[in-house]
Amino acid sequence: MTTATFRTPAALRRTVRGIALTYRLPAEDRARIVLSLSETAATALDAGRPVTLTATDDAGDDGAGRLTLALGLPRREDVQVMTDQLPLPGEATADGTVVWRVPLPQVTAPAAAPVTAVLPCPAAAPVGAAAPRNGDADLALLEEELRAALARADLLADEHRKLKHELAETNSGVLALYVQLEERDEELRKAHGRTLRALEDALRPRPLHVDGLDLAVHYAPASDDTPTGGDLYDWFTLPDGTVHITIVDALGHGITSTRTALTVTHAVRTLALEGHPLESIVARTDDILAPFDQNVMATLLLAHLDPASGRLSLANGSHPPALLMRADGEADFLEVRGRGVGFPLPGSERILTTTLRPDDLLILYTDGLTESRRDPREGEQRLVSTARRYRTRPTQDVPGSIARDMLTDVLHEDDTLAMAVRFRSPTG
Repeated sequence: MTTATFRTPAALRRTVRGIALTYRLPAEDRARIVLSLSETAATALDAGRPVTLTATDDAGDDGAGRLTLALGLPRREDVQVMTDQLPLPGEATADGTVVWRVPLPQVTAPAAAPVTAVLPCPAAAPVGAAAPRNGDADLALLEEELRAALARADLLADEHRKLKHELAETNSGVLALYVQLEERDEELRKAHGRTLRALEDALRPRPLHVDGLDLAVHYAPASDDTPTGGDLYDWFTLPDGTVHITIVDALGHGITSTRTALTVTHAVRTLALEGHPLESIVARTDDILAPFDQNVMATLLLAHLDPASGRLSLANGSHPPALLMRADGEADFLEVRGRGVGFPLPGSERILTTTLRPDDLLILYTDGLTESRRDPREGEQRLVSTARRYRTRPTQDVPGSIARDMLTDVLHEDDTLAMAVRFRSPTG
């Protein structure tokens, strides 16, 4: 171990560089240790306070050669740099000394050139003395260190370019895969939608052809992602020739609501074919279904229409009222109070009866038609004006035309069902 004292930055740098050369440190490591010691000692040396440097070489814990440089500062406050942010991080001790431990290359300095050969001898070099100046040699060493730093920077820049290129290729591949997955997902959604739509269409009743009546229906799901929903209808002819119509709107969307709507529709069909009075069917449907599924909840509108006389009877369970559009353009909502299946005290409070005249148009619908803008009253007013505009069109065109006009500027998406029933004389 040898210690020397320095008063000028140049003398310190020259000595540290000489030690690094003696131990054959790479140019990059040499530059790091010279800069680190110079920056650490700068505060003291600039203030005229000398620093001491102690150099030793020994074996580390792993048995490899190690060079230890300890820079002693006159005052602890002279350490103003962050030692862990130096080009070569050092370790500050309690007494104001900063220590660097540098691993030595496999080929170390020969025994004939110990560390004392490059540290100034205290007897020959008093405090403040500087090592002999050799400007050309110092310049050559600085250039070598600069070339090492530039080579390192070039290497890092090259690695950065390669990483950017690899990242760009990776991103391109990921994007292509994402696009493929999106396309496949879209194809699966469309196929799923077609399957569900086909299944739902299969579950809907067949077209009903009755002398004296024209019937048409339009259905649209809340979105293409859920092509099936809780809006459902049923129509069939009772044994006495009366046409029975059921409009159901089950709570929710998707397959679950479709199942609920089918359950309600089938229960109503069974009760109607068994001959139960129209005014009792809503309540009896709730009685039948409640023990099996207490979560069933649906509104429904039931209609019996005599195609010979035009006599119409309506029962309601929490459903929007039917709209009767007379042939002369007069319009009337057929209001019937009642509560639906799954509601408290379910059932229709009364039966509304009226008589349709030739070319009168009956519009049955679910709330998705009139509540698309969240205002049911405004929706009913628009329904009247829209139905009046299309009342003279062929019956099969009426429901779709009404729905198309009603569902512009939709604020609340919902399943939508619209049905048109036009009464004609049996011989018309």
